[in-house]
Amino acid sequence: MGLFFLGIALSIGLGLPIAVFGAGLGQGRVGAAAMDAIARQPEAAGKIQTGMIIALALIESLVIYSLLITFLLLPKVPNIDQVKELAPVVQPANR
Repeated sequence: MGLFFLGIALSIGLGLPIAVFGAGLGQGRVGAAAMDAIARQPEAAGKIQTGMIIALALIESLVIYSLLITFLLLPKVPNIDQVKELAPVVQPANR
């Protein structure tokens, strides 16, 4: 059971930051590619910008899904009393 709680805590603590970091990188690459494409073909700027906005919206939706999963898992993390019940009591060795 302790491993289960560890997995939930790690998924909440690391899942959203990794998703945000990946989305930031992806959005940066989309923006850079769109600016490069517009610089090469200025007459296609409208079509490129439309595609870029759709791609950015889809990338951002993945981050919102990750935030939703974080909020759904948050009540599953045990409080300190539950952790104390699960942790074995270590007795000091007699010397």
